[in-house]
Amino acid sequence: MQALHFGAGNIGKGFIGSLLNKTGYDVCFVDVNQEVVDNFNRNNRYLVEILDDNHTIEVVSPVTALNGALQVEEVVEGVINADIITTSVGIDNLSRIAKVIATGLLRRLKENKDKLDIIANENAVNATTTLKQEIAKHVSEKDMEEIILNVGFPNSAIDRLALSKESDTDEIALVEPFYEWVINKKEMVNLNSPPIKGALYVDDLNPYIERKLYSVNMGHATAAYIGFINNEKTVQSALSNPEIEEFVRGTLNETAQYLIRKFEVNEKDMNDYIEKTLSRFKNKNVKDDVLRVGRSPIRKLGCGERLVKPTQELLKHELPVNHLIKVIAAAFLFDNPKDEESKTLKQYVRDNGIDNAIVHFTKIENERIRNAIIENYNHFKNNKEMLI
Repeated sequence: MQALHFGAGNIGKGFIGSLLNKTGYDVCFVDVNQEVVDNFNRNNRYLVEILDDNHTIEVVSPVTALNGALQVEEVVEGVINADIITTSVGIDNLSRIAKVIATGLLRRLKENKDKLDIIANENAVNATTTLKQEIAKHVSEKDMEEIILNVGFPNSAIDRLALSKESDTDEIALVEPFYEWVINKKEMVNLNSPPIKGALYVDDLNPYIERKLYSVNMGHATAAYIGFINNEKTVQSALSNPEIEEFVRGTLNETAQYLIRKFEVNEKDMNDYIEKTLSRFKNKNVKDDVLRVGRSPIRKLGCGERLVKPTQELLKHELPVNHLIKVIAAAFLFDNPKDEESKTLKQYVRDNGIDNAIVHFTKIENERIRNAIIENYNHFKNNKEMLI
């Protein structure tokens, strides 16, 4: 069985490619980094180091790779012959790979009638639907109708911390022990394919997507932004401070009330999930730089994103948002000179003031909440002791 995976980054290597290989697929990566491509083809393998106490090493083999920029025809052939196609290129890069996939799918209609599922595994809601829409831009309406008779576009939710490690000989991915890959079974067409080992197939993806975004992603961002204003370098060092750990737990408890009400989640199950999430963040074998975790603050302050969406929803039910307000305030003070969004955010606040910045980036119109964010923003900004 052949898997074609776009994106040989940390998630591609340490998570998606690894599980596909364990399922029995020969994995071919498509990437534009020629050095990475050469390493795969030279070694026909790569390593995954589990960040547990034993630093367990797993070997992923066989693997090959193609340069997506230089070997277009070979990539098209890969699309034609693949038994499954997956991606982890970043949501903004799906448009860049859509054309070559579309070209391969058009030829596949004539050369290979086997059913195929394409799964985009990006840190975004309904990423596969986004990829499907991008592919449709490169084919006629009639051809797209024929494509979707033979090709499924199941959405997924993924959750695993994946980093990289320098090596002169091997490609090495570093991953935490925990992972979650949830796939919408209703959107699949190739139901005869073997289930991916370790993946969970569900009929409704929304509870898993929102739990990931408004618990894990929200909590991670909280630890980063609160850690930053307290001069902590990593999420782990921040959470070694009991006051910060308790604050992050309090924020998770706030967003949990939104999830409990919307999806009728059992409260004990939600509490267990929160504690599991915190234990992941505190993993001493991981060094999560707050500047990395907190990057792209404009996106993370968006009205449908991890901080603002649950705040708005909780307000509708008159439920507490005290912790979330403080995190939003801290996010406006995040300063990573190597991150373009951080620089843009800082400049906007400087030119337009914090009140206008809150409205512009978060779309929060509630004056009481905006005033509370401003109050906390000024407190964090003006106090050398960055108390929570």
